[in-house]
Amino acid sequence: MITDAVEHLVRGIVDSPDEVDVRRKNGRRYDTVQVRVSPEDLGRVIGRAGRTAKALRTVVSALPGGDNVRVDVVDTDRRR
Repeated sequence: MITDAVEHLVRGIVDSPDEVDVRRKNGRRYDTVQVRVSPEDLGRVIGRAGRTAKALRTVVSALPGGDNVRVDVVDTDRRR
């Protein structure tokens, strides 16, 4: 349910909604929802000074079961 909600919200923000990939990974302390978008849309999802990402995290924490979920916006263009 949480991944569907995050995917729906992010698809409404970006210019390339077909490239949105949301995955949930289970951890010991909390679950992580990883959001991947095209490099051109990364700034839209993060927002100015991280405001959009912070608002997305706030919405997720308000959902049932969202208090133990962490949302990460993954930079797919970063070199390792």
